[in-house]
Amino acid sequence: MKLIIQPEDGVKPLVKGIDGARKSVEIAIFRFDRKEVEHALENAVKRGVFVHTLVADTNRNGEKNLRKLEMRLLAKGVTVARTSDDLVRYHGKMMIVDRKELYVLAFNFTHLDIDRSRSFGIVTRNRQLLQEAIRLFESDTKRQPYAPRCDKFLVSPLNAREQLAAFIKGAKQELLIYDSKISDRAMIRLLEERARAGVEIRIVGRVSSRRGALDVCKLPRMRLHTRTIIRDRHTMFLGSQSLRELELDARREVGVILRDDKVVSALVRVFEEDWSSTIVSKAQPANLEVAPPVNKAAIKAAEVVAKELPRVAPVVEEVVQQIVGDETNVEIDHKEVEATVKEAVKEAVKELVKEALEEVVE
Repeated sequence: MKLIIQPEDGVKPLVKGIDGARKSVEIAIFRFDRKEVEHALENAVKRGVFVHTLVADTNRNGEKNLRKLEMRLLAKGVTVARTSDDLVRYHGKMMIVDRKELYVLAFNFTHLDIDRSRSFGIVTRNRQLLQEAIRLFESDTKRQPYAPRCDKFLVSPLNAREQLAAFIKGAKQELLIYDSKISDRAMIRLLEERARAGVEIRIVGRVSSRRGALDVCKLPRMRLHTRTIIRDRHTMFLGSQSLRELELDARREVGVILRDDKVVSALVRVFEEDWSSTIVSKAQPANLEVAPPVNKAAIKAAEVVAKELPRVAPVVEEVVQQIVGDETNVEIDHKEVEATVKEAVKEAVKELVKEALEEVVE
């Protein structure tokens, strides 16, 4: 088993893997701008290797580039399939070489993710994981249903939530987490439960909730683009799904749970180095964690929406009466209700805008 560390390792491990292929390369693509990888795929075809790509149907603001990529690959003799549009997004990143070696990546095949971001990938020959990856690739290329058979191979929206929850619950001493946006309420509650049980939890990234006493910090030296959890310094999760409702329940995401002392030790070393470069804060408020341009745009949008809201107190009064019945006399402070609802709308809109802007470079 091998660990790929970005940006230190760069694109070389991927190119080396493709160059070593003798029979086949199967690769899932969400974003792609690395000419080195494209040339390696072309050269593989020239060597007689069967190259099969599964290109995402859509990504934010990148459909034209995806379609151009498809045409270039087809012209080079690559077999091209496109994902279905049944899910919000096909965001998984993996590559299978000769059906003997599986690459599961947290990063895209882009300069931004590989050269300028902290991210990781894993290369494994684990037979069970390989068979599951092959089954998933074949199902998605043929747009046929896939049913998970392996608890260690995590596929959203099918088994990732269940398996990640079990993985977190299994922590006895420590959880070291890289995640650009933890916002799923159930997962946050679970993390807080483990923290109250005495498990040390440190998170490089962001947590949307202000509750609890989770140690959270931003990565100051570079962009963060990985979803990685190290449990008790002996087991790890690595994949494309954040602890976020959308990525657990509405998109195709791929991840693995592995146990390998050498790989986990290397991950822990990088985590500790990254952690030491940060300023740790307790349950840092979400609005302080977002880059100023993103926060500014979110606040402006929220203010505009709230300003245009109609009078809401009469609606609230009607709903309250429906709930408590006609016999109960419920007094409504209209001004207080309107102010409360508008504030809630502002917060909701700010969160939506922040997520949308963050995903532009996902």
